Amino acid sequence: MAMNKLEDLRQRKQKIALGGGVDRIEKQHARGKLTARERINLLFDEGTFVELDAFVKHRCTNFGMEKLEAPAEGVVTGYGQVDGRVVYAFSQDFTVVGGSLGEMHASKICKVLDYALKVGAPVVGINDSGGARIQEAVDALSGYGKIFFKNTIASGVIPQITAIMGPCAGGAVYSPALNDFIFMVDKTSQMFITGPQVIKTVTGEEVTAEALGGAMTHNAISGVAQFFEQNDEECIMEIRRLLSFLPSNNTETAPIFDSEDDLNRIVEEFNTIIPDNPNKAYDIKDVIHALADEGDFMEYQEHFAKNIVTGFIRLNGHSVGVVANQPKFLAGCLDISASDKAARFVRTCDCYNIPLLNLVDVPGFLPGTSQEYGGIIRHGAKMLYAYSEATVPKVTLILRKAYGGSYLAMCCKELGADIVLAWPTAQIAVMGASGAAEIIFRKEIKGADDPVVERQRLIDNYETEFSTPYKAAERGFVDDVIEPSASRARLVDAFNMLSSKRENRPGKKHGNIPL
Repeated sequence: MAMNKLEDLRQRKQKIALGGGVDRIEKQHARGKLTARERINLLFDEGTFVELDAFVKHRCTNFGMEKLEAPAEGVVTGYGQVDGRVVYAFSQDFTVVGGSLGEMHASKICKVLDYALKVGAPVVGINDSGGARIQEAVDALSGYGKIFFKNTIASGVIPQITAIMGPCAGGAVYSPALNDFIFMVDKTSQMFITGPQVIKTVTGEEVTAEALGGAMTHNAISGVAQFFEQNDEECIMEIRRLLSFLPSNNTETAPIFDSEDDLNRIVEEFNTIIPDNPNKAYDIKDVIHALADEGDFMEYQEHFAKNIVTGFIRLNGHSVGVVANQPKFLAGCLDISASDKAARFVRTCDCYNIPLLNLVDVPGFLPGTSQEYGGIIRHGAKMLYAYSEATVPKVTLILRKAYGGSYLAMCCKELGADIVLAWPTAQIAVMGASGAAEIIFRKEIKGADDPVVERQRLIDNYETEFSTPYKAAERGFVDDVIEPSASRARLVDAFNMLSSKRENRPGKKHGNIPL
């Protein structure tokens, strides 16, 4: 008798494991996509995944649903280990009713979020769904609402990561949007509120699903997603990599890795990387890679707002978030998109106790009517707010230009930078020498025998006197002017010194960030 029951259990589990059946699994593979369970198995360390709620069934009796079996209710949920650390996950199964979300499907996801919050573990959600299960009507909408609420409550407590690995449309897009990180896969994943057909009906616009909401659209244009991957396997591997830079929750720090990279390594190329011509560009990513342990840099929003570079490195084995101006794009100016990108990244790092390194080479905020009309004041204020609010260790290194409000926005001393270092090539001023001389010495230039020669002389004098790090260092706004080649050692030392930093903010319900 007992053996019969055991056999019954095994058969039930085998049937559930097949999802929508062999034909639908083959169709999933033909689209270049892995199945829900294949994705789960790739994410977790081998043999560690424990499934929850495999036997859950829907309760819908409308439109013939009472006859429809939906194994595992169209979503695989549970927990396991990633590099030995507990992680929770859910993976929507497109082979089962198109991965559509109904009442019990949502209930399974909510349980995973509750458990993860209770034990302080990250959550990875893999989305591959046709959206709300229309047959379940308002019950499906209620399910989405419950998920959104739980995403919000868990925000800043446990890392929440979403992988879009198929369609994600309508209300379904808002759970990923409430998460900390979104990964998308080229050609097989799309996100949009309203699909191409609805858009054509309402506005007359014709657009493909890929152009409307594909991986590159949301990585490069909208900024909704942070990571762009070529296929499911690469995406899962990069999620595992991201988790290695993050703590399990907001009361812990990220894992510390043994590094064979010399913490006192001298980087000779830094002494010559800044061009003599202040208008000439260089690649800030060369600086980031050279500073990082083993040159390892995981970039965040690589394809969006390229005038600012953000991402994770390790210094002496410790996770550090980097925010760096990129002279190669828009001369490194801050604009609306760069402000949003940087502010969001700074707040993410602060949530999860990841120290911040700011590499500064910024000539200003981008001028123009499109920026002003688009609200650059409001968006730029997000950066000021994010840095001021952040209590993690903050170290700023000024490489070259640091002008006006943009100097402040890149985490100056007044916004809470714990240590500010500068290279001798740093130019810390209200504006560039040329513009400053034009304003200060307008009369002298106008009244000179040769205005052109006099103008250049006054610019050169101003540059020698004020376009340096030394005036700021005299006032204590810069803690030290250092040899560029010694930057890695000095930064490792600074973050090591700041590792026991404790700083609090006034008690309040929450601040009112200028959104």
